[in-house]
Amino acid sequence: MSLTHVDERGRPRMVDVGAKAVSARMARAEAEIVFPPDIDSQLRAQGFHVAKGPVLATAIIAGVMGAKRTSELIPFCHPLSLEDCAIEIEPGEQGCWRVLCSVKLNARTGAEMEALTGAAVAALAVYDMCKALSPEIEIRRLRLVEKRGGKRDYLRAEQGG
Repeated sequence: MSLTHVDERGRPRMVDVGAKAVSARMARAEAEIVFPPDIDSQLRAQGFHVAKGPVLATAIIAGVMGAKRTSELIPFCHPLSLEDCAIEIEPGEQGCWRVLCSVKLNARTGAEMEALTGAAVAALAVYDMCKALSPEIEIRRLRLVEKRGGKRDYLRAEQGG
């Protein structure tokens, strides 16, 4: 397998996708945020609000913004027009929250990096909103869950928790 982002002289380059057909694409990615039990309880008791504001709403907005700006953050990612981006944050049991980012677009390339970036940025926003409560908060398992469109589809066999 050859590296697609390296030219024949070994220099980095953006992949030319101009000849590829536009196709419907979607991707879902997830991240986990793990809180110490007492901090999770405190957040629930406060309705997921902290001194900085509403944690979940802020993280949702940040995740969508992150997904939309993926090409500005990851070298050689093509700028894409997302047609849909949704962030879900599910506070689970024992302080383990699941962040899920889903994106849809019609393009010659893309979807996975946008979904991964959206999930990562949403998780980072939760961390930022809550870091004053504890330095013990962890972000774990950023991963692709599903993708459709492009060369091949993908569905992670084991999902969630």
